[in-house]
Amino acid sequence: MENNTQIVEEADYILQPLWDLRKGYEDYLRSPLFPVFVSVGYYFGLCVPFMLVDIFCKNMQWYKKYKIQPDKEVAAPLLWDTLTLTFWNNIMFIMPTAVAQWIWTPPTELPEKAPPLFEFLWHIFACLLVFDFQYYVWHLTHHKIRFLYRHIHGLHHRYHAPFVWVTQYLHPWELITVGLLTTTNTWFFNCHCLTIWSYMVVSISISVEGHIGFDFPWLLNHWIPYGFFGGSPKHDMHHQKPMTNYQPFFNHLDKMFGSFCPPMSAGGVKSKALQDYERRHRESKKRG
Repeated sequence: MENNTQIVEEADYILQPLWDLRKGYEDYLRSPLFPVFVSVGYYFGLCVPFMLVDIFCKNMQWYKKYKIQPDKEVAAPLLWDTLTLTFWNNIMFIMPTAVAQWIWTPPTELPEKAPPLFEFLWHIFACLLVFDFQYYVWHLTHHKIRFLYRHIHGLHHRYHAPFVWVTQYLHPWELITVGLLTTTNTWFFNCHCLTIWSYMVVSISISVEGHIGFDFPWLLNHWIPYGFFGGSPKHDMHHQKPMTNYQPFFNHLDKMFGSFCPPMSAGGVKSKALQDYERRHRESKKRG
């Protein structure tokens, strides 16, 4: 019994060696600016490789094989347009918010102990679920109310074939909303700061993946069972059919409320489920 208890305790603090790496860097990690630098730096670092793929690999066979809409080229003017807005959004809105946070937010407390592994994992998953629900409601509202779509969310839908920089091709109100929800969701669970930073990285990763425009076999939608995770193919379909697939991460709410549309897969292949969906939609339109 004592051995079992010891094993559980060791598993609980398996993250302690990672957390101990903070020693000597506490002044930087305590700064309210640290999460901002992590988020912005990680976002740009994650996007650049996919941009290079779109620029230099577009004539390669494997590129066409895994591209969801292989007939849509990511041309230089599109990259310039999305990069310009991303840059100005960060300069005009993210940076001033970061400065305000630096002035008014107290330094982050750094506990001596790392979070237990189970707590670390379920807090990240819970934060993702909460954000997924919040953004589903926000997203649905901004599609159903035409004023909100026309003046706010419609900007993001200027591109019907997503590529990586479309991720933050957003109206400032949407960018601020996403940032606010992502930041405050961790308050519900009183998350450890290591959990908060990790959740931010995971959330950014999933958001970027949803806009890369590829369906690689190693993406999470191929590995998480029961069709629970949406991934790049599902969100790509949302850009093609904007009145479907409102959830940013998962599928359960879209399936529950009838807004789910089966996605296209790599190479632009339409599954039987998608063909049946489109047939039913055409028949419904004919009936008026």
